Amino acid sequence: MNRVRAGWCETPNPVNPRQVARVSLDPRQVDAIVFWSKNPAPMIERLEELDRMGFRYYFQFTLNDYPRLLEPKIPDIGDRIDTFLALSRRLGPLRVVWRYDPIVISNMTPPAFHKERFAQIARELEGATHRVMLSIVALYRKTERRLASLAKEGFCLDRCAVTSREMTDLLEGIARVARAHRMEPFTCAQDAGRSDAPIPPGRCIDESLVNRIWSLNLPYRKDPSQRRLCRCCVSKDIGLYDTCIHGCAYCYSTSNLACAQERYREHNPFSPAIWNNEQAGHPRNSG
Repeated sequence: MNRVRAGWCETPNPVNPRQVARVSLDPRQVDAIVFWSKNPAPMIERLEELDRMGFRYYFQFTLNDYPRLLEPKIPDIGDRIDTFLALSRRLGPLRVVWRYDPIVISNMTPPAFHKERFAQIARELEGATHRVMLSIVALYRKTERRLASLAKEGFCLDRCAVTSREMTDLLEGIARVARAHRMEPFTCAQDAGRSDAPIPPGRCIDESLVNRIWSLNLPYRKDPSQRRLCRCCVSKDIGLYDTCIHGCAYCYSTSNLACAQERYREHNPFSPAIWNNEQAGHPRNSG
């Protein structure tokens, strides 16, 4: 919020921290903000100020119901559903998108687990959102390493499930449930070329949704900096890796929880970036 009030922020390149981008947060230059969160509750009291400043924004709200072993530090599912419903009442169902991702198949979270949990959450959210984004866990090395470390707790990842017929059946079932609860299902950065893909590909940063909500005419241009299968339109990501302390075992954006916790402790709300990177030339008390 301090950066919004200042009208700009800085974002270090995650590969080269000395390379820092300055991003305008002037509402006259921002088409829309897409908030991405498992727990946006702290933002609710800030929305009135964003509205007064003239910002357009919507939320991608990740809502699963995994065992604590996989999601150790996020609020209880009931609290998060309450937050989702409160956001939807405040903004309307088009501006709160449900993310059921990533889908992790394991001995503790088999397809039957997802069918049951998805249906339960969908019942709770009916009328509060019009779309749901789905994706299968991306097994980066750091993700596989973190999930493998849970073997001592009895967790066993099913790596073959990603390309199995069982996964296709699961997605088909989820799609049917979503539509029954008046939600349009889309996939996020999945292989849309498969002839048996049961859910159409979608865009999380979606200019067509912005156009629909605010009657704009923004053009579509695929963001070339994203993964090949990502269909998101061009945007500026002002987040930063290794700054989330939720500690989710499947996370791709936190490679080291201890590093994230240290950066969280070091966070300076008056810094131009989320984490004050002195190597990039940010003095600790800069405004």
